[in-house]
Amino acid sequence: MAATPHPAPIATRLAQLDWTHIEAQLWGVGYAHLPAILTPGECDGLVQLYPDASRFRSRIDMARYRFGIGEYQYFDAPLPQIVQELRAEAYPPLAAIANRWQEALGLAERYPAHLQSFLAQCQAHGQTKPTPLLLRYEADGYNCLHQDLYGEVAFPLQMACFLSQPERDYTGGAFLLVEQRPRAQSRGEALTPGQGDIVIFTTRYRPVAGKRGYHRVAMRHGVSRVLSGLRYTLGVIFHDAN
Repeated sequence: MAATPHPAPIATRLAQLDWTHIEAQLWGVGYAHLPAILTPGECDGLVQLYPDASRFRSRIDMARYRFGIGEYQYFDAPLPQIVQELRAEAYPPLAAIANRWQEALGLAERYPAHLQSFLAQCQAHGQTKPTPLLLRYEADGYNCLHQDLYGEVAFPLQMACFLSQPERDYTGGAFLLVEQRPRAQSRGEALTPGQGDIVIFTTRYRPVAGKRGYHRVAMRHGVSRVLSGLRYTLGVIFHDAN
């Protein structure tokens, strides 16, 4: 029986992506779908962390806060190695894109080239708690449309890493993105990424070209109702919380 090939480091996997295409997707529709970034073993390993309360700093019951039906847990520091690698290695190319967004919108703020410098900015504003999280949905679970903002400092892009396989582990439960267009009806997208896929998407708003230059268009995300099974997702947010 042939041995399972050892996966490439996360840094290598991300470096080999077509970031020009990813950026074009983010400018065009506010998200980019990256297939098969994580291996099934890595996905299963993250899911297996969920019952270990020692790995998390807090647990949220969505129904209690009327966020939906389901639960999620924020990782405590130190983050699991693969989560830390995803966060640190995806940040530099995304920061470059974010800075071009800032320029297009005529905003003076720029994001540092490396994650640690950005987290130092978060810390200076009292945002010291890690925000990567694991989300868990059972049948009838869902997540209301929202934005992940935890303080004054917010990075404009984030990632959802899909740890379960649609139609095998669960049914329903589409990943929802809704763009709130000014003076027009909202536009929605429903995605069903496979296990190991990553979706990069807008945290709060993205630049859209208009007759008088670029303007902000707000986006929110959520999850439609899970019909059966269990659905797990890793959320990678780059700014920390207060």
